[in-house]
Amino acid sequence: MPDYHDDLRLAHVLADHADSVTLERFKALDLKIDTKPDLTPVSDADKAVEDLLRNDLKRARPRDAVMGEEFGSTGHGPRRWVIDPIDGTKNYIRGVPVWATLIALMELGEGGERPVVGMVSAPALNRRWWAAKGTGAFTGRSLTKASKIQVSDVAGLEDASFAYSSLTGWEDRGRLDAFLDLSRTVWRTRAYGDFWPYMMVAEGSVDICAEPELSLWDMAATCVIVEEAGGRFTGLDGVPGVHSGNAAASNGLLHGELLQRLG
Repeated sequence: MPDYHDDLRLAHVLADHADSVTLERFKALDLKIDTKPDLTPVSDADKAVEDLLRNDLKRARPRDAVMGEEFGSTGHGPRRWVIDPIDGTKNYIRGVPVWATLIALMELGEGGERPVVGMVSAPALNRRWWAAKGTGAFTGRSLTKASKIQVSDVAGLEDASFAYSSLTGWEDRGRLDAFLDLSRTVWRTRAYGDFWPYMMVAEGSVDICAEPELSLWDMAATCVIVEEAGGRFTGLDGVPGVHSGNAAASNGLLHGELLQRLG
């Protein structure tokens, strides 16, 4: 098993640098907001964080490729860092504290490219989660101040807590009826949104979550954290990993039923 300890340490350093920028600009009166071609918002903080992390990686890992939401892909090779500078930009610009920087390292192996290190840092919530392949998943403020996390053991949908982001994506893709049927079956539903449902699955406070449309930078970090916590992370098509353009995550026990309901 490869040792990703140095990469995980670097991910913490990157997260520290990102947190310093995002917290300083959060609720800033002069925050600049633009609209991207896909009609989603981007703030000056999004761009500043990604630019900062790219420069950090250029110095620390000059041979690794980098992919970010705001500035695309640079470099080539078997290792690629994937960055979402602010996951939850709409929350960020409205002053809602549910947002995070997502940092992942992906590596090319026998089964294709897969995430092997994941970092989710949500400084406005004072929370951070991370994992590396083969080492388990953790939450805390640093590598030395951490608690191991694990998915729940809920085995029936009628006892499950189901988290999601919104209804519109399911409706746009003709899957709203299936989504609503699932929501009527489970014990509880909540629309926490963005990265947070996946971290709750990893911690065991939520049992299942799913989203109908996602990009690689939305999933790479959360995938390895869920899996290292003992859960499953696939596309709605059941294909493991982060290349399906959507996601279903669970404690593992409920995954087949989740896919059957939504797939």
